[in-house]
Amino acid sequence: DVQLQASGGGLVQAGGSLRLSCAASGFTFDDFAIGWFRQAPGKDREGVSCISSSDGSTYYADSVKGRFTISSDNATNTVYLQMNSLKPEDTAVYYCAANQIATLCLIGPFITYWGQGTQVTVSS
Repeated sequence: DVQLQASGGGLVQAGGSLRLSCAASGFTFDDFAIGWFRQAPGKDREGVSCISSSDGSTYYADSVKGRFTISSDNATNTVYLQMNSLKPEDTAVYYCAANQIATLCLIGPFITYWGQGTQVTVSS
């Protein structure tokens, strides 16, 4: 069975940091781009960041560039999202996602597999 197990969410003050993890299994990791979407209450789900498992290319939403860093450990099929300088507007449920076309990995309709979400709350 395909699994994308997200973890690492929590409550943090503005300016703080969190690291999310996504452990993937049940599919060929190197064939996919793995990344994160988020959905805040009353808002649409949006792509945050993703990384190509084959060549390491990374993609970021403009709203997180310079603050978030995505990385991949291909030995353990795990993707990490280091989130620094967090803002209250980063508050959302963060979902891990897998997609086979890296250049489209921040576009929801092109996602092949979705994981469960992890809550990130940033207090002001």
